Amino acid sequence: DLGGYAQVRVAAGQGLAETGPGPVLQRWLGLAHAAEDDDDHDAEAEAVYEEGLRNWPDDLGLLVSYLELCLRSDSWEHPGRQRRSQALKERIAELAPPGTPQAAQVEAALGWAGRGYWEDAWAKADRARAEHASLRADVSRAEAHGAPADAHPEDLRAAEVVATLEVLSSRRHAPLRVVHRYRVVSYVAAFVLSFATNKVLVGSGAVSFSLWGWLWYLPLLLAELKLREARQLAR
Repeated sequence: DLGGYAQVRVAAGQGLAETGPGPVLQRWLGLAHAAEDDDDHDAEAEAVYEEGLRNWPDDLGLLVSYLELCLRSDSWEHPGRQRRSQALKERIAELAPPGTPQAAQVEAALGWAGRGYWEDAWAKADRARAEHASLRADVSRAEAHGAPADAHPEDLRAAEVVATLEVLSSRRHAPLRVVHRYRVVSYVAAFVLSFATNKVLVGSGAVSFSLWGWLWYLPLLLAELKLREARQLAR
């Protein structure tokens, strides 16, 4: 756990000092500055990207990260970045022509550009739901067939699966593992138990109106929270 953007910058800087210049560490150093969303850090990120592109002018990771910074910047305060964004777009289009896997990666990284606030919010929500469902499926398969002990540092999905298995590995989380593996059955069972509990309580005269049955959904909610915790740990 690197503990925040500052620690990421320290780790990237140490890596560059120990292994020498490289586009991946250069990009992570820039991203750790840009993530602070601060003018001074944006300037540092810009300097890092420009230094990297002087050495690796065709590195898509650096080009896309720099373009993202330029598009996010205020055009009135930083007109130079807005001008550079066009040149960056053209260079990226040359290196990642439409229809190629690289172009799809660029679109995924910059798909938010040009959308309104609510369009962006809905797109993020849809993407989060899809990623969450996909991760649940991957975790279920890993629980059933086994998973690697670790993951490549840039393979986020593999890291998420490993982190989820670690979070759920303790004996006290055994019920949550069952919920993840049999999610549909768990939700159906919770609904039936909830309905039956409320029906019995009202029918017995103990209460005139009951919501106690909804407590059966608490294990499902806890399982979802643990999955989100694992994703955050992986990131």
